[in-house]
Amino acid sequence: MNLHQFRFVQEAVRRNLNLTETAKALFTSQPGISKAILELEEELGVDIFARHGKRLRRVTEPGQEVLKSVDIILREVANLKRIGEQFSKQDAGTLSIATTHTQARYFLPAPVSALRKKFPKVQVVLHQGMPEQVARMLLDDVAEIGIATESLATYDELVTLPCYDWQHVMVVPAGHPLAAAERPTLEQLAAEPLVLYHATVTGRTRIDQAFARARLKINVALEAIDSDVIKTYVKLGMGVGIVAETAVRDDPAGGELVARPLGHLFGTNVTRVAFKRGAYLRHFVYAFAEQLSDRLSQALIQRAMAGGTAGAASDYEL
Repeated sequence: MNLHQFRFVQEAVRRNLNLTETAKALFTSQPGISKAILELEEELGVDIFARHGKRLRRVTEPGQEVLKSVDIILREVANLKRIGEQFSKQDAGTLSIATTHTQARYFLPAPVSALRKKFPKVQVVLHQGMPEQVARMLLDDVAEIGIATESLATYDELVTLPCYDWQHVMVVPAGHPLAAAERPTLEQLAAEPLVLYHATVTGRTRIDQAFARARLKINVALEAIDSDVIKTYVKLGMGVGIVAETAVRDDPAGGELVARPLGHLFGTNVTRVAFKRGAYLRHFVYAFAEQLSDRLSQALIQRAMAGGTAGAASDYEL
C-alpha cells in the first residue's frame, strides 16, 4: 500500500464517489484511480466501497474504518511536511487563511500586516468563501487557520476558540427618517425594505430569530455576502441596511450613511478562529493567531489542540 492509494480513496469520498471528478482533482486518470483502489482493497482483504458495475455506490462498514485510518495517516504526513518546513526554512513559508468576505475586508488587514512585519518571508494566502466553505477548506488542508462567525463551532473535526465579539448596526442615508432613531425598533425595521446579509453569513441567524420571536416578517429587498455591496445599495435608496459594526468603523463622520447600533435587538455575535484537530501548527501560525485577539495565546491554542476539554472555548471569557 502507498500514499497515492490513500489519497485516491480520500478524494473519492470527498467527490461523492465520482471517480471522474476525483481524477480531475488529482490530475490523473480515472482507470488509474480505479485500479489503485482495487489493489488497496485486495491487499487489505476488505471492500472499501460497494459497487454497481464499475461505479462506486457507497462506503462499506469496513471502508468507514479504513477511511478513519487514511485520514489520520494523511494528516500526519501533512504535519511532517510542516515540521520540515518550519525547521528548514525557519521564518519562511506560506500561511493559508480561510475566511469570509467581511472578515477579510474589515478585520484581517491589521493582523495580516502585523504578521508580515514580523515575518517578512511568510507569504499570506487568503481564501474567501461562505462559512461552510471556510470549514471545508480547513478539513481539506487548503488552509491552516479559519475565521468566521457562523458554522465553525459545529464541526467536531475542528478546534475553535472565540476571537472577538461584535454587534450589527443599521445603516441608512443621512436623510432617511430612521436616521433620527437612536434605538431603532424591530417594528420600525419590519416596516422597511431591508438590505442585509445572506442567510448563512455574518450573524444573519440572529436577525431572523429576532424577527421570528416578535412574529414580524422581514421585508428583504436584497441579500449579499459583502458589506460594501450592502452599503452601496443602501446609498442608492434600495432600503435600510444591516451590517456588522466593523463595516462602518472607519466610515467618516458626517458621510453619506448614518449608522445606529442594533445590539439591543439582535444581541452579540462571536467570531471564532478554527484549526483542524490534530494539525501541526507552525510558530508563525501561533504568532498570527495572537494578533487576532489579546485573549488568544500559543499556550491556550495548544491546550485546545491537545483536546483538554471539548469546550476549550470556555478557557477564557470575552
